[in-house]
Amino acid sequence: MSNGINLEKETNPYARQQIISYKTLRVLIGVAGIGLPVLMIVGKLIAEGNLQLEFSVSDYYDNGVAGDLLVGILFALGFFLFSYRGYEAIDNKIATIGAVMALGVALFPTTSNTLWVHYMHFVFAISLFIVFIIFSMYLFRKTSKSKIVSDEKKDRNKVYLICGIIMIASIIGIAIGMIWFEAACAKMSLVFWGEAVALISFGISWLTKSEWLYLKDKNHT
Repeated sequence: MSNGINLEKETNPYARQQIISYKTLRVLIGVAGIGLPVLMIVGKLIAEGNLQLEFSVSDYYDNGVAGDLLVGILFALGFFLFSYRGYEAIDNKIATIGAVMALGVALFPTTSNTLWVHYMHFVFAISLFIVFIIFSMYLFRKTSKSKIVSDEKKDRNKVYLICGIIMIASIIGIAIGMIWFEAACAKMSLVFWGEAVALISFGISWLTKSEWLYLKDKNHT
């Protein structure tokens, strides 16, 4: 029976297309994460002609081109996550939750003068990062008990773990900075840098999962 399933995957063009599309989604999600903080800086430079950083990535919401890019990327990320299908049902459920959180971050801007909207943005943003961490530290590192773990898979698992730890450290660092070093955070845009590091780590994790750049299984076709 298993040989029949494997044969179908190799001879059925639709099945192969599905596999390729999910790898492409992983690449797009990873690129969105890495590109977001960079595009905020570029967008503000285009709109206002300066490179002064905002307090956080979310504070670019009202910065013209940067704000449009922020909302657009968050909606694209939400669509990618909603479309994503993993190996098990839990992967799909967590991805769907992440999609909702990404849309929430976009629809409830932190720059709003309405206090509850500002707080909802914070809840959605933290929840989205938690989803990223779950993917990196748990879902991506799972391995079927019936499969032999390749050396490349072991190396990928190390990357996922490191990315997850960096994301956790970044969030904790942001929280500590905002509670005890608020003035320094505002002066040196420490929240922005903390979020940028977390987003880049998230992006690297997804690009690693896609096997797009490196650590591809040698027996993978």
